[in-house]
Amino acid sequence: MIRALIVDDHEIVRRGLKEIFGDEFSELETAEAGNSRRALELVTTQDWDVVLLDINLPGRNGLEVLSEIKRIRPQVPVLVVSAYPEEEFAIRSLKLGASAYMHKGGAADELRAAVKKVLSGGKYVSPSLAERLADALGGDFQSTPHDALSRRELEVLRMVATGKTIKEIAAELSLSEKTIGTYRSRISKKMGLATNVEITRYAFQNGLVD
Repeated sequence: MIRALIVDDHEIVRRGLKEIFGDEFSELETAEAGNSRRALELVTTQDWDVVLLDINLPGRNGLEVLSEIKRIRPQVPVLVVSAYPEEEFAIRSLKLGASAYMHKGGAADELRAAVKKVLSGGKYVSPSLAERLADALGGDFQSTPHDALSRRELEVLRMVATGKTIKEIAAELSLSEKTIGTYRSRISKKMGLATNVEITRYAFQNGLVD
């Protein structure tokens, strides 16, 4: 019996992943979570053979959830399945402990192969990502400006880019407005983006927001 936790904020995506799993594994038990709070609750209280995790989640973003999952249950393989392109989040996800990074636009057969690989204790990367990793190890990898941001700073950047105010961000993240203002200042300093318009333009150009 394989126990899989599917974490995505879209029900239709969760159902699709469940069907792909079911076609491959006859003995399968799945549970679903539509937000970060429920995902961490299930990870904390139950054992899983694999977790499929989206990055764009209500509440805490998927990268933070990934870090928490690996802290709570470091041996559980996490397969990140995201609509964001590999060049933006794949290497970051792998560094945080993910066993694989898959784009939602990929083929079902590739997802099945990735799941089999991580269930056997391995890691799965696409050919294009493998090439990027090889470049990175060779010192030729060209990082993007937002690679310098912390997970929280990246989260704030994305929320600013969607038009949310400091007050709204603070309320959603349960932090003070002063703290959010500090993150906002760090983003500007690290990336050289002075205004919200510049941040928004950068986020959309680099696929950081839908």
